Amino acid sequence: MENLNVTAKAPWTKHTGDIPVHLEYPEGSMFDALREVAEKYPNNVAFDFMGKSTTYKTLVEKVEACAKSLKTIGVREGDRVTIAMPNCPQAIFLFYAVNLVGGVCNMIHPLSAEKEIEFYLNESDSVTVITLDQFYHKIEAIRQNTKLVNVIIASIKDELSKPVKAGYMLTEGHKTKKIPDDAPVIRWNEFLRYGKACFWKYKVERTKDDPAVILYSGGTTGKTKGIVITNGNFNALGRQVIATNPMFRVGDKMLAAMPIFHGFGLGVCIHTMLISGGRCVLVPRFTPKSYGKLITKCRCNFIAGVPTLYEALLRLPSMDKADLSCLKGIFSGGDSLSIELKKKLDKFLYDHNAVIQVREGYGTTETVTACCLTPPHMSKEGSIGLPFPDTYIKIVKPDTDEEVPYGEEGEILLAGPTVMKEYLNHPEETAKTLRTHADGLTWVYTGDLGMMDAEGFVYFKGRAKRMIITSGYNVYPNQIENIIDSCELVQMSCVVGVKDDYRMQKVKAFVMLKEGVPANDETKEKILSFCSKQIAKYAMPREIEFRDELPKTLVGKVAYRQLEEEEESKENKEEPVLA
Repeated sequence: MENLNVTAKAPWTKHTGDIPVHLEYPEGSMFDALREVAEKYPNNVAFDFMGKSTTYKTLVEKVEACAKSLKTIGVREGDRVTIAMPNCPQAIFLFYAVNLVGGVCNMIHPLSAEKEIEFYLNESDSVTVITLDQFYHKIEAIRQNTKLVNVIIASIKDELSKPVKAGYMLTEGHKTKKIPDDAPVIRWNEFLRYGKACFWKYKVERTKDDPAVILYSGGTTGKTKGIVITNGNFNALGRQVIATNPMFRVGDKMLAAMPIFHGFGLGVCIHTMLISGGRCVLVPRFTPKSYGKLITKCRCNFIAGVPTLYEALLRLPSMDKADLSCLKGIFSGGDSLSIELKKKLDKFLYDHNAVIQVREGYGTTETVTACCLTPPHMSKEGSIGLPFPDTYIKIVKPDTDEEVPYGEEGEILLAGPTVMKEYLNHPEETAKTLRTHADGLTWVYTGDLGMMDAEGFVYFKGRAKRMIITSGYNVYPNQIENIIDSCELVQMSCVVGVKDDYRMQKVKAFVMLKEGVPANDETKEKILSFCSKQIAKYAMPREIEFRDELPKTLVGKVAYRQLEEEEESKENKEEPVLA
């Protein structure tokens, strides 16, 4: 157990001096942790949204009002409530309100395709969903195929100040398709009024071990599964993130551009800040221009994002004269940060008065999000850093509990207080992924390959399971292939990730057409139109290449690795060779 001992014995203290090895964690719910901070700093700003600020006192009042309304419409302890929202105030209020009434938040991407939303609702047995008016028609299209009782419709304009609301209605508001007056929905302001009929017994005591949130990922097989995360998992993450950032102070601002349905956005950018007295700057829709503007206008202290986000930031002309001296921490996760991009970003920060460098982290949704981070004052090229306090990492021969020596590649295993409760409705997959070893710890088998050096620094080497990461989102090729193959024009398909300067990877589909179907642009458009109804926008194929035959392995499977190698070979030929 040599590797385990290295990570267990405080590499953070060894390399940074003032970061503790072991932490104290809250015993109660996520809302309990929020309320404790609100009592200390009632008049501090909890979050900013499009120019409007909300204090901690107001936040808790809104959460309690929403909790009463949830109780009035019939949400009870253990019920699943789906939140299909961008980063906006209503999403924050409902997230903690569901927690307060003892429910479980089912977090999904509002831009998901109809069939995906139907799957998420049914997989979670959701009884209530909240979404924005602009997404209502998706919900209505599949509602009859679910167990939904309540559909709550919110609007961005409801949480804007009067001057901003007027401008919003002129520019964005008119684009939203009108919802019929007699639609079977509860509109946001009506929902809030329902709470006035509830006077008591709307609060449910929950402990750290109770399930609180369902996030989605592919598990060890690449098939989408709900990951059940507890109150304790989220609260532990919050304590760990702050402990590994001793420069954090109450009132510091975090630019919350990462989405709330993603563990990174929800866990690090929002919950960690709100249970620590931080201030979130909510970004409802990411564009590089708005992102750069908010960093400088709001004088943000912390930024967390995926490499794609930083690649876009570097290209912004508006950032040429930006002063980034306000930054205390800039974190990259969700995908590998190339050594080249890190160097460019570090130079960009230096040139714009920042006294810090980007810090890379690593994690999985099975541990909420990050569980490993580069220390503030020490980095190693190519390393994803050190495990968080109370978190253990070891490298083993894949699918075994046999540790490999320092410097040798193997499968990354994780253990600690942020490890998920289970995969929802998938006990066999849970048993494969969560395994208790002789040391008494329950380890997550990540399916990721990596190595550890003698000082406990971890290096990510690749993904053992087949997966594409585009703009920080996980895309599972077999799911996309199943959808493409169901198109009447297609005989067979194979999907791979192709290098992309902006998204890091883009989705490319190799397609064998059925006999007699012409291999032309019109056919491509028909296939893409078919896919767009079933595949989220971020997971859509960006390129389709027709093939008469797809390469096969000796056992008759499509040789996707061969196609990946062909694409890599093309990329290498396109890159100039320097003498």
